[in-house]
Amino acid sequence: MDISTFIFLALTAALLIYGVMIYNNLVNLKHNVAKAWSNIDILLKQRHDELPKLVETCKRYMTYEQETLEKVLRARGAVASAREQHNVPALGQAETQLRLGLGQLFAVAEAYPELKANESFQHLQGRITGLENAIADRRELYNESVNLNNVRIEQFPDVVVARFFKFGPHALLDFGEEEKRDVSLKQLFD
Repeated sequence: MDISTFIFLALTAALLIYGVMIYNNLVNLKHNVAKAWSNIDILLKQRHDELPKLVETCKRYMTYEQETLEKVLRARGAVASAREQHNVPALGQAETQLRLGLGQLFAVAEAYPELKANESFQHLQGRITGLENAIADRRELYNESVNLNNVRIEQFPDVVVARFFKFGPHALLDFGEEEKRDVSLKQLFD
């Protein structure tokens, strides 16, 4: 075997090994996105299961706030639907509506001292607030995983391997503008 054949085989082997390393890294990124989504999905499911209990507890006290309770239940259904379909953009919109509804529900609860003092309400409110905070943390982790994946599949030489093996981008989980706006305390207490 002459030197040129040896160099050709060595370069081919090096390129093959490098391609395998890129492929394995892309697979790892793809699975990190899936794992981050799964972590959010678990928390969404837990919150989904807690919301009817909260609404039922509130119904006993809130005789004039049916619209607020119905808004929370409608948003809960939209979140569940988007979650089941793995529709991240629709989930972001539904989450915004649910969070606004919960904020309104907790603000309205201030007008019902018996409800605020109810142990079940306090427990559910704390549980849902804890889940909301955990979802926000997991959302940050999910978006970071998505960002790493999306950047990597656009960088050279990874883009070549990514296109060949059909690695695609993932959508960020964004909440609507209403979620980002400052809360109007005056509006809450009018």
